[in-house]
Amino acid sequence: MQQSQRQAVEIVARVLDGAALPAAMAAVNLDNAGPARALVQELAYGTLRHYGRLDALQRLLATKPIVDRDIGLLVVVALYQIAHTRAPAFAIVDQAVDAAVAMGKPAAKSLVNALLRRYLRERDALDTRVAEGDDVVARWSHPRWWIARVRRDFPAHWQAILAAGNARPPLSLRVNARATTRETLLARFADASIAARPAGASGIIVDMPVPVTALPGYDDGAFSVQDLGAQLAAPFLACADGMRVLDACAAPGGKTTHILETASVAMTALDRDEARLPRVRANLARLRLQSPAVRVVAGDARTPDAWWDGQPFDRILADVPCTASGIVRRHPDGKWLRREADVARFAAEQRAILNALWPLLARGGSMLYVTCSVFGDENEARIAEFLAATPAALRETLIFPADVEHQGGQVLPSADAAPHNQDGFFYALIRKA
Repeated sequence: MQQSQRQAVEIVARVLDGAALPAAMAAVNLDNAGPARALVQELAYGTLRHYGRLDALQRLLATKPIVDRDIGLLVVVALYQIAHTRAPAFAIVDQAVDAAVAMGKPAAKSLVNALLRRYLRERDALDTRVAEGDDVVARWSHPRWWIARVRRDFPAHWQAILAAGNARPPLSLRVNARATTRETLLARFADASIAARPAGASGIIVDMPVPVTALPGYDDGAFSVQDLGAQLAAPFLACADGMRVLDACAAPGGKTTHILETASVAMTALDRDEARLPRVRANLARLRLQSPAVRVVAGDARTPDAWWDGQPFDRILADVPCTASGIVRRHPDGKWLRREADVARFAAEQRAILNALWPLLARGGSMLYVTCSVFGDENEARIAEFLAATPAALRETLIFPADVEHQGGQVLPSADAAPHNQDGFFYALIRKA
């Protein structure tokens, strides 16, 4: 355990220094396999989800600031472990003390021990002080500017949105309708003693997450991993057989493959990052969706002259780059890596993509604008601006499933208590008159 604690400290430190979580994980030598590796991931992801609160607790416990950041983070990781895992509290404390020694800082043993044991003694009172204090970052575990934006954009829902961002995400699957049925796949899971339940139109939530490759049907292409909120894109786009379709920001291919599962279309899957395209091709291959009608192309949606063949598309999916503020429960590093200035930077890119793709859409065709953000400046503001400047652009009314909580085109992120447990996505369907 103490090795996992130390590795989690190193990962969290790298993220706080500006590294994305996958890169931080890759940089740490996780030569331990199985449950130990899983523990490192649990501690790193969980600590970042709740970092605002945990850091406030660490500062509250210490009578003066801890000069050594690694020791401070070790206390933070151990606090997460005490609050959110089933490991015995005494073992967590003892292992954290051993971790301080293994980190080459034996002088910090008594400090780590004293702080964590004080937390065990005064846990309820300390938790209440943080939860009811004036520090909103501590209370909600999001940056102050982020909290202010969500509160401004969603005055009736801001607390639920922030709480959902700190929740543990489910393992959500999308059934490949070309390969099997949901009932058949659920039966296969049941035969393998894997508890799962239907969700959404074609989704499944696995109650206890397991390695995806170990699930029945993975090698057969029977399903993909996809959040329930993301599974709304293909039905909203409403493709029909024979259409020409562009997925303008396709990697890793979740929405591309979903469209191909629903209709036989001539698909162009575009992404500007060529290094991500092998994942698109791999997903197409595993799901048995490869065909001459499917093109995977490296190119920038903002510069179609470099890759477009001049033939208009009947449908365009513009799943544009964004702050990813709606999916932070899956990518908790995003809360601490993003800066408020990033919102305007992404908005400019979104504006450029909309303007560049519009001429590629056939008359009477539809473009679905999608983000995985909850910031209005990336969503409603972009669509309102585009509609005002584009006379032929008509916004269609989207009919959301009854169990999906939304505000206009914004799917509100939810947690386990919701019947449709999804991340936060924004959708706007625009038809060319």
